[in-house]
Amino acid sequence: MIKIRLKKYGRKGQPCYRIVATDSRTKRNGVAIEELGFYNPMTDETHLKFQNIIARLKQGAQPTETVQHILTKAKVFEQI
Repeated sequence: MIKIRLKKYGRKGQPCYRIVATDSRTKRNGVAIEELGFYNPMTDETHLKFQNIIARLKQGAQPTETVQHILTKAKVFEQI
């Protein structure tokens, strides 16, 4: 099953996350199928590739709870 989830990177104490589509059996920082965006919780900054995210959701990808909250704030589900 394909999941849309966060992949952590950044310095110690300053986390940043990439929003990626990946197989649900891989590790958190394992190989991603596709990078779909960026999220910085320190500044609440997000950059999303809307068309790629919508395409993945239509193919049946399941977002995690945190990613679903980020996508809801960005009003991605209204565009489907």
